[in-house]
Amino acid sequence: MPDSTPSDPTLEAFRIADLILDERTVVRRGPDVEHERKVAIFDLLEENFFRPNGSEGGPYVLHLAIEENRLVFDIRTESDAPHGKVILSLTPFRKIVKDYFLICESYYEAIRNATPSQIESIDMGRRGLHNEGSQLLKDRLDGKIEMDFDTARRLFTLLCVLHIKG
Repeated sequence: MPDSTPSDPTLEAFRIADLILDERTVVRRGPDVEHERKVAIFDLLEENFFRPNGSEGGPYVLHLAIEENRLVFDIRTESDAPHGKVILSLTPFRKIVKDYFLICESYYEAIRNATPSQIESIDMGRRGLHNEGSQLLKDRLDGKIEMDFDTARRLFTLLCVLHIKG
């Protein structure tokens, strides 16, 4: 599977048509985080490749939640019929999410006060951590859900948004 979204029309059924975040555990977010959430969802719905193992096709409605330190992918059909659930422990993500939050804070602070070269350096680190978290998500879903790297990146962003507790 290449790391870009397939253009093969037979794969068109393997996509997320809608995404619902379970925001019961989320408290108020700052404008930067809210913007990232909106962009990630918009970009995800515009272009993604998402194939649950053994599935004959969608499109899918993905309900994404954190329950008891687990990331829950509740996959449904467009008619809201259950299609399956994939549950991942969040323990392997703990350090990378924490580091990602710290570098994001530095990045947003740098935007206000730093030189362009300082901002660029911090942004490179931020993107590197984001890519690392995205690859970890893709690897942890291996054999359960196949997806391209861009889809994993957007889902990692949303995993981080669901982590915000206050």
